[in-house]
Amino acid sequence: MPSDLTERQAEILAFIRAHAATEGLPPTLQQIADAFGFRQACAAHKHVKRLQQAGHLTVRPNEARGIRLPTASSKAGGGRASERMALPVLGRVAAGAPIGADAGIERHVLLDRALFSTRPDYLLRVQGDSMRDDGIFDGDLVAVKRSADARSGQVVIARIDGEVTIKRLERDDTRLRLLPRNPDFAPIEVPPGSDFAIEGLYCGLVRPD
Repeated sequence: MPSDLTERQAEILAFIRAHAATEGLPPTLQQIADAFGFRQACAAHKHVKRLQQAGHLTVRPNEARGIRLPTASSKAGGGRASERMALPVLGRVAAGAPIGADAGIERHVLLDRALFSTRPDYLLRVQGDSMRDDGIFDGDLVAVKRSADARSGQVVIARIDGEVTIKRLERDDTRLRLLPRNPDFAPIEVPPGSDFAIEGLYCGLVRPD
């Protein structure tokens, strides 16, 4: 985190960079406010103004998308910051019996891109210990890459009958199962015709202190 920024300012700067990289344009103040749970866009404006004063971005007046990031050639020693990303924490995912997932953004977490071989899209908080033998414990934040496809043997975030769980996928020509990694839990059989979908692929975790 840049030494001249608070943790929240660093998270907002990382969000702006990530949005510009993935969408091809910077976010609006309202998008920043929505992402961080601010009631009004003016709260986002205060943080953006401080980032501008610290020299991390510029703002063109009277433009909805007036935020501008420095080009690579104008950054001196700023490459490390560009490797950080702000990931939203989206509710919970069960590592026991499936539970309903809250899709609301709890907060953003600023993480080093180098932590993951595949860039994740979001984090989910684990509830339960059915995946403990894979090193996934209650309270962990699992990083998820959005994907509708998965190979047998991969750890996936799956939706079944409107609820979400994290399990190891097992599929062949005759059946589909979601396997726990704890002998105290039974596999989840997915009958033909079930309301079932792969939501994403597990690509690492963050263990809160």
